[in-house]
Amino acid sequence: MKTRQILNVSEIKKEFDILKNNIIYLDNSATSLTPNCVIEAMNEYYKKYNANVHRGVHSLGQKATEEYEKAHQKVADFINAKFEEIIFTKSTTESLNLLAYSLTRKLNKGDEIVLTEMEHHSNLVPWQQLAKQRGLTVKFIHVNEEGKLDLGNAKKLITSNTKIVSVTHMSNVLGTINNIKEIEKIAHSKNALLVVDGAQSVPHFKIDVKDLDCDFMAFSAHKMCGPTGIGVLYGKKQLLEKLDPFLYGGDMISEVRFDDSSWNELPWKFEAGTPNIAEAIGLGRAIDFLNKIGMENIKEYEEYLTEYALNRLSKINNFVIYGPKKAENRGSVISFNIKGVHPHDVSTILDRYDIATRGGHMCAMPLVTKVLGAGSVCRSSFYFYNTTEDVDKLVNGIEKVKEVFRI
Repeated sequence: MKTRQILNVSEIKKEFDILKNNIIYLDNSATSLTPNCVIEAMNEYYKKYNANVHRGVHSLGQKATEEYEKAHQKVADFINAKFEEIIFTKSTTESLNLLAYSLTRKLNKGDEIVLTEMEHHSNLVPWQQLAKQRGLTVKFIHVNEEGKLDLGNAKKLITSNTKIVSVTHMSNVLGTINNIKEIEKIAHSKNALLVVDGAQSVPHFKIDVKDLDCDFMAFSAHKMCGPTGIGVLYGKKQLLEKLDPFLYGGDMISEVRFDDSSWNELPWKFEAGTPNIAEAIGLGRAIDFLNKIGMENIKEYEEYLTEYALNRLSKINNFVIYGPKKAENRGSVISFNIKGVHPHDVSTILDRYDIATRGGHMCAMPLVTKVLGAGSVCRSSFYFYNTTEDVDKLVNGIEKVKEVFRI
C-alpha cells in the first residue's frame, strides 16, 4: 500500500459544519460538501455588494463585476487556460448541451460523433438526440472487462468521417481514469474535435488543458467544494470565436439592430442574461480552498484512501466491485453490489448508520445495464475529508446489510 500523503483531515473537516453531525458522507461523485469559506464568500456578496455585473457604473456594480471576473481568472489559472476561454454556465450538463447544439449545427448528414460506453447521460443524450434530428451517426468506444476503454476499438471507430469525439475523463461509475492524451492523438489525427467531460476529474487531480490538448472541457462547481447552479465550459479561443452562441439575450451582444445583431467578445458571447454571480464568486473561493490544500496532495491522499478501501472491500464475501482493480488506474469512486441485495436496500440500511451512499444506475444507464449487466449498483465516492475510519464504518455497515438479508 502506498505511503499516505499527510493531510490534516481533522483540521480540514472543521470547514464543513455538516460533518459535525457525524455523518459519513460517501456520495461525493453526486455532489461534494461546501466549506464555510465558500458560503461566507457568497453571503458577503449578498450582504455587501449585491448588484448586477457588466451594467451599472455605480460602486456596487463595479465591485460585483470585479469579483465575478476574478472568478473567471481563478478558474482559468486552475486549469491553465486563458481568461477568455472560460465560460460560466449553470452546470456540466448545460456546458455539454451548449457544445452539442452549437457544434452539430455545422455538421452534415452522415457525419460521425464518437462517444464511449461509460458516458454520463449528460454526455450521451444531447449528442444522441441531436444526431437523430440532424441525420448524424453516433458510435461508442467499448469498455473492456477491466473497466477500461478499448483504445484499439477507438482507433477503428474514429475515422475521417468523425467530426466530434466526446469522452469522460473519469467514469462516475467505474472510477476509471481515461488516457485523454492518447485519445487526443487519435481524434486529432482524423481532424476531429475532442470534448472532455471533466466533472469527475477536475475536483480530484491537477488538470492542464494545454497539456491534454483537448478542444473543450466541461465541469461543475458543486463537485469541487463550490455551490450548485454554476458550471464551466473551457474552449480553445480560436474555436470559441467561430462557434455560434447557444443562448441569446442581454450582455452577450455587441450591437442590436431591428434587422440583426452582433456578438460580444469572449467569454461574454456565451453568457446571456444575468449570470449566477454569487455562485461564480463561491466557485472562485472553492478554488482558493483547493489550492491551499494542494491538488497533488488531494490526488495522493485519495489514491491512498481508495487503495485502502479496495483492499478492505475485496475481502467481503458475495461482494462485487466494478472497475479497475488498482487504485492508480482509478479515481476515488467504488461501485459495488452485494449479491442478492438490491442497491437501494443497501443504501437505505447504510443510511440507518449515518453512511451516505448512492444506489441506482448513476445517470449512466447503458453502462450499468448493458455493459456491466447489473440493474443498478451501489456507489461509495470519497473526497479529501474522508478517512480510513469512514471506510471501516462502510465495511461494518455492509456486514450489517448482509446480516439483515442473511447473506
